[in-house]
Amino acid sequence: MPPRVVIAAGGTAGHVVPALAIAGALRARGAEVSFAGGERAEAELVPAAGYPFERLEVAGLDRRNPLKAAHAAALAVRATARARAYLKRERIDVVIGGGGYVAGPVGLAAVMKRIPLLLTEADSHLGIANRMLARFAGRVCLAFPIAGREGERYLVTGRPIPPGTGEADRASARERFGIGAGERCLLVFGGSLGARRLNEAAIDAFGRDAPFAVLHAAGRRDYEDLRARLAQMGDPPHYRLHAYVEPFADAYAAADLAAARAGGSVFELAAAGLPSLLVPYPHATADHQAGNARWMAEGGAAVVVPDSELDPDRLRAEVERLFASPERLQKMRQAALRLARPDAADTIAGEALRLAAAPV
Repeated sequence: MPPRVVIAAGGTAGHVVPALAIAGALRARGAEVSFAGGERAEAELVPAAGYPFERLEVAGLDRRNPLKAAHAAALAVRATARARAYLKRERIDVVIGGGGYVAGPVGLAAVMKRIPLLLTEADSHLGIANRMLARFAGRVCLAFPIAGREGERYLVTGRPIPPGTGEADRASARERFGIGAGERCLLVFGGSLGARRLNEAAIDAFGRDAPFAVLHAAGRRDYEDLRARLAQMGDPPHYRLHAYVEPFADAYAAADLAAARAGGSVFELAAAGLPSLLVPYPHATADHQAGNARWMAEGGAAVVVPDSELDPDRLRAEVERLFASPERLQKMRQAALRLARPDAADTIAGEALRLAAAPV
């Protein structure tokens, strides 16, 4: 009978996308995989990927509002009870906590049912659920080394990335976006809620003119406003604005340089061998994007511009400085590839299956 695995992940695509990569690696090894999650990104992305999905009602813990905190705690208690019933009914062999509010109740249910638990951490600090559950986990897989989280329980694996990242054909990708074979291309993307400042700076810096192509994935929220601004600029042909690009591997393959936030996508930039100018989102939990960006910069793969210093003039100057030095860009490409961990999903899948097979 194949091992049965449930992955608890949700809240943002930053948690769900790596979890889906792990799920794919588990399926390739013959495991049966299902997900538990809430009402946010996971409710759309997981069913679309073809995995069974157990919906749980959860909410974030708002420490500033006692009433909301009490409500979240009550939801967590109910979600834990429902997760226990689900794990028993489905005869789950191992639980993977992939981050987000839902990982806490499902991970706790696994501990209470004496089901092996593996945790993954995509950021440069442990989230609340992982801090609570780490002592009970058979393995904690870290994207980055974290001070104080060393020893047998912890394993630095890197962050799982979508299949195909770094493998797309450059010529085909450039043909898709209408970018010439010898034309330089800047890729701009920011994630979701934290993207607006970077989105607006890019339009102001490069919208009217630029001596290179700009491929800008702006996200659904800002797309229409940015589209209108480009129309006022005469819809410049060098500027390709998209709400999203799917698969995003094509965007990485088409570009020579990226200007981006510094979430978990830093591992995708590394796998694609793409030099980057990173602007960490200053309101990210525990300022983890600053840590992500620092890791890339110290490895030689990125230049970092603090959000407080970002404006159109600074953005344009930094990009033009990098494009003016092909030798530096080549060194940054090589550095990015040295940092890459393209095997992260498969490594984590192997650890999960090892736990599932171990005697209780």
